[in-house]
Amino acid sequence: MFLCIYVITILGNLAIIFTYKYSSNLHTPMYFFLANFSFLDICYISNTVPNILSNFLLARKTISYHGCIVQLYFLMLLGSTECYILAAMAYDRYNAICKPLLYTNIMNKEFCIKFIFGSWFVGAVNAIIHTTLTFTLPFCGSNMINYFFCDIPPLLNLAYTDTWINELSTFVIGGFVTMGSLLLIMVSYTHIINTILKIHSSSGRRKAFSTCVSHFTVVTIFYGSGIFIYLKPRSNYIMEHDRLVAIMYTVIAPLLNPFIYSLRNNDVKAAARKIIVDKMICAKY
Repeated sequence: MFLCIYVITILGNLAIIFTYKYSSNLHTPMYFFLANFSFLDICYISNTVPNILSNFLLARKTISYHGCIVQLYFLMLLGSTECYILAAMAYDRYNAICKPLLYTNIMNKEFCIKFIFGSWFVGAVNAIIHTTLTFTLPFCGSNMINYFFCDIPPLLNLAYTDTWINELSTFVIGGFVTMGSLLLIMVSYTHIINTILKIHSSSGRRKAFSTCVSHFTVVTIFYGSGIFIYLKPRSNYIMEHDRLVAIMYTVIAPLLNPFIYSLRNNDVKAAARKIIVDKMICAKY
C-alpha cells in the first residue's frame, strides 16, 4: 500500500511539474508556485517513505544515527518551506481577486522567485535550529523510536535529560513559522471572501471561489495535522494517535495534492490533454 501511494504521489506531482513546464498557458505565478509545491511534495514524501518501505522488508527495522539527523533536518526544512509556499499561493490569490488591475505588477517574476528563496531560507534556519537542539541532547537509554520516522516528539521521549528548552523552542519557533504563515493565509482569505461577496454575478462568485477551494483544502490538511503534532505540550503526546496524524501530513497530504489541484482545475486538465495529444501526433508522424 505504501509503495503504491509513493509511486502515485511521485508520478502525480511530476505530472504537474511537466505540465507547467511544457504548457505556456500555465506560465503564471499561480502555477509557478504550484510547480514548486509539487517539487516540495516529492522531496517531502521521499524523505520518509523509502526508509519505511525498506523496514517493512527487514526483521530489524533500523535507521543510523546520522541518517536520523539527516531525516529530521529535511523534515523540518521541507515542512517549514511548504508553510510559506502555501502562504505565497494565498497571497497570489489575494492579488488576483482583490487587486486584478495591479496583479501583473505585484506578482512579477522577480517577486515570485524572491518569495521562493525566502521560503527556503526560513525553512533552512528553522531546520538547523531544531536539528541542533534535538541532537545535542544525551540519548543514554533506549534507542527504540516508537514512530515511523525520526521526528522531534519521539526523539525527545528518548532523551535522558530535561527537554523543556527543546519543547519551548518547538512551541515558539515552530509557532512563529507555522502560525506566522497561517496568519498570512487567513488575512489573505479574509480579504478574498469580502471581495467575492461583493461580486453581483453568481457565476463570478463561483469562479472566484473555485480558484481558492483547492488551496484551502490543502492548507486545512497540512496545517491541521502539523499543529496537532508540534504545538501541544509533551504531556499530551499519545504516540498511537500522533503516528496516524504524522502519516496524514507526510504521506497522505502529498498524495492528495495532485488530485486536489488537477481534478478541480480545468486549466491544468486542458493543458495536460493538449500535451498528450501533441505528443501522440508527434509520435505518429
